[in-house]
Amino acid sequence: MTPHLAAGNQHSLAGYTPQHFGWHQQGAVGVITLNRPERKNPLTFDSYAELRDLFRRLAYVDEVRAVVVQGAGGNFCSGGDVHEIIGPLTGMAMPDLLAFTRMTGDLVKAMRACPQPVFAAIDGVCAGAGAILAMASDLRVGTSRSKTAFLFTRVGLAGCDMGACAMLPRIVGQGRAAELLYSGRSLGGDEALAWGFLNRLVAPEQLLDETLAWAGEIAAGPGFGHAMTKRMLHQEWAMGVDEAIESEAQAQAICMMTKDFHRAYEAFVAKQKPAFRGD
Repeated sequence: MTPHLAAGNQHSLAGYTPQHFGWHQQGAVGVITLNRPERKNPLTFDSYAELRDLFRRLAYVDEVRAVVVQGAGGNFCSGGDVHEIIGPLTGMAMPDLLAFTRMTGDLVKAMRACPQPVFAAIDGVCAGAGAILAMASDLRVGTSRSKTAFLFTRVGLAGCDMGACAMLPRIVGQGRAAELLYSGRSLGGDEALAWGFLNRLVAPEQLLDETLAWAGEIAAGPGFGHAMTKRMLHQEWAMGVDEAIESEAQAQAICMMTKDFHRAYEAFVAKQKPAFRGD
């Protein structure tokens, strides 16, 4: 993951129009909308791949400083489309099945590797791969009517899908993650907040506005510093404490070379609020 690109090596998403979901930018916040509301926004082979490619591309787009993922029509995402994914999978040979499961895992890798903090705005159904999208996000805002379910065992599969056994215990704890992954039961909004899966709980009609406002606040912060924070949060999972402390020392020294660090000092001296630019 690249915390920040050097000047002259930046890409833009101006004119970008995906085929399988909605995309627009609101200031420095990019908004992904899963927009098949008549089916509760399921994913397809094509939407998986296009989402993966967008998150990979975002690593090179400095104009987007945070990302919000939402679903249309009062639901977040119902997971893999039964007719367009589940059915075809039952007729595939092992090499093709493995190519598919690796591709879906690559979407999570791309979400974790993009430097922008990713916010999930969760309402209604958030199931299967939809629950994974929420889990792979950095911050989650939900409603009391949201229902998150890692329901892979309900369809005869294992709970270990797209990194769930590695990531979910770090969010809610090992015992709670085991309960959700073995049972496939739904986690309601209030319980999800109490368990730490949700960071905030808001009214359904305020979900997008509240999430965009929070994402906007983060986007206005030091972009390089936020990218480094995201990278270290992910990278330090596999480190011992001593190794993590040394890695953070190196990361922080790099951040001290940024213009944003100097802007913050100069603003403090002048008794002003710093205007961060991400460089």
